[in-house]
Amino acid sequence: MPLEIITVNKIRERFKPAGKGIWKDVADEQWGSWIWQQQQRIKSMEQLDKAIKVTDEERLAFEKSNEMFHMGITPYYATLMDPEDPNCPVRLQAVPKIGELTILPTDLEDPLAEERDMPVPGITHRYPDRVLFYTTHNCPVYCRHCTRKRKVSDPSSASQLAQLESGLKYIEEHKEVRDVVISGGDPLSLSDDRLEYILSRLRACDHVDIFRIGTRNLVTLPFRVTDNFVKIVRKYHPVYVNTHFNHPKECTREAFDVAARLADAGCTIGNQTVLLKGVNDNPAVMKELMHKLLLMRIRPYYIYQCDLSQGISHFRTPVETGIDIIESLRGHTSGLAVPHYVIDAPGGGGKIPVMPNYVVHHEGKKWVLRNYKKKEYTYLEP
Repeated sequence: MPLEIITVNKIRERFKPAGKGIWKDVADEQWGSWIWQQQQRIKSMEQLDKAIKVTDEERLAFEKSNEMFHMGITPYYATLMDPEDPNCPVRLQAVPKIGELTILPTDLEDPLAEERDMPVPGITHRYPDRVLFYTTHNCPVYCRHCTRKRKVSDPSSASQLAQLESGLKYIEEHKEVRDVVISGGDPLSLSDDRLEYILSRLRACDHVDIFRIGTRNLVTLPFRVTDNFVKIVRKYHPVYVNTHFNHPKECTREAFDVAARLADAGCTIGNQTVLLKGVNDNPAVMKELMHKLLLMRIRPYYIYQCDLSQGISHFRTPVETGIDIIESLRGHTSGLAVPHYVIDAPGGGGKIPVMPNYVVHHEGKKWVLRNYKKKEYTYLEP
């Protein structure tokens, strides 16, 4: 066996398979079908009761919140939840909590003002050379911390073919657009044919250099990365994939395998973590996550401060928590494992990086800096 295969297999063994949980009798062929997983999503309390020991609080939260924001959990992702622990970091992201019923005066329906910067339905054009292309309302799992709760899980907000055509036409006509973020919902909820149609139209635009597919399927439904999807991706490079792992428990062997397939197919994969209270607001947990991502050939890209979306204030941490996490990473582990900590400014101000202050003093051409050990060094400008 070639050495590189032996090495990859040794790393792969460090990732535990998810297992099937209560679906242990389901045939492997069905279990590994992304369409079956979508069809069998947990959407009701009756289904949830079979997968976990539901608390009274979770039951009440579901009853009060489901009309506003539906529950949807793939069987695969459900197996990552601790059935006995209501504070399981995966369970917190998937099962409604009573905190969702609290709408603060500072909460916003559209916290990033995406609708304001929408010249045509489905296109947000805020930055000079790039656009966000909203392609679907659907996701395999409806994350409880979702920043687009106003649209995601709502069938009435579905992106119809006419809207896709309108968005593609806008991109084709606006020659300044060189970067397209294909988003949703989750664009991998679309069929392969629909995805290839979108990618082929974008690649036909001479002015579009790259596109980025924003998907959480690697986390919540890895079986979506099929042989056919990988073949499609190979045709339209450079294709970047941005995914969304929030906790080491989500880094399973199944996720490792599909990340490897995408990397081997030539995709550059980045991860955008959201800082969530009770999930990953701990330096040790975040460091473990970043290290696992690098083993999966996924580059830590962003840690987002939790947005001001309605009903997710129970997930928000102080900004200082994020700064402390960056402080715990910078210098204490490889630079590759240190993402940018950003606040996506409310009202459409864009992503603003927030960092620990490493400048102790600056006067004239003299800069006094401190390193990760808090030792001071002087740099003199020429």
